[in-house]
Amino acid sequence: MVDSALTGTARRPRPGESAAARISRAVRRIVSSSAAREVAELTRTAEQIQQPVTTGRQIAVTSIRGGAGKTTVAALLGTAYAHYRHDPVLLVEADPALGSLPLRLGAESLRWTTADVADIVEPQMSLLDVTGYLVQLPDNAWLLPGSQGRIGAMLDTAAYERVMVALRRYFGVTVVDCETLPAEVARVALSAAQARVLAVPATLDGISSTYAVLQWMQGLPRHMIAGTVVVLTSTTSRPGIDVEAAAERLRSTGAAVHVLPHDRHLAAGGELRTELLARPTRLAATRLAAEVFQLSQKRR
Repeated sequence: MVDSALTGTARRPRPGESAAARISRAVRRIVSSSAAREVAELTRTAEQIQQPVTTGRQIAVTSIRGGAGKTTVAALLGTAYAHYRHDPVLLVEADPALGSLPLRLGAESLRWTTADVADIVEPQMSLLDVTGYLVQLPDNAWLLPGSQGRIGAMLDTAAYERVMVALRRYFGVTVVDCETLPAEVARVALSAAQARVLAVPATLDGISSTYAVLQWMQGLPRHMIAGTVVVLTSTTSRPGIDVEAAAERLRSTGAAVHVLPHDRHLAAGGELRTELLARPTRLAATRLAAEVFQLSQKRR
């Protein structure tokens, strides 16, 4: 998946927060009642994520610019669903032009791509037949890559629609890492999905652009913005904006908004290792996964 010479340039993965921060957080949890509240909240969110589905739920993750963290958000969502749910979970890379979802998920090698599988899957196939063309991940999760690292790889809307319709019946939840808007496949994925996630960098230009997009979405059918969750991401520990104030402004459009806190492990890139995530990041990702899944259940 990654050239061995490039692999050697990576430093040892860092925990999401410093040792001092982890110790301070642990002490605060011991001397307060927050630990019990946290366990109760995690239990509730886990129950929400574990609700059964009659037909597979498809969740599209996109952004309006590169570097917004959409692939990281897609990986976090897919990992959360695979951890909590008992049915198979699929992660699809619908961003073939050098997408990084396989790298984020720790895939060691790739075989078939989204465009390949669109021409392979047939209705009579079993789940075992289908997963033979996918990359297996931990916790009963599977990955369908967008390309094999080829420059100029393409995915047209017809192939995307074929593969998503064909695979929907095999997986309880499918998370799609889309191209950035306004790419054609991304627009098709957003309209067809039962829930949409828009990754937004916690910067002034990121917030401004997203606010304009959400205002435009207010003119679309109500389910479009009602089924959209905005995720504010930050690559620095001190963003240049008031993140909570920005989140409230975006919520005024009718979209749900979540804040993904800065995490050193996520910011470093590379393979996502959940055991290295800071506790606030794990909690935020689980809350996000629960709300997005609840929204997906409201649309058939």
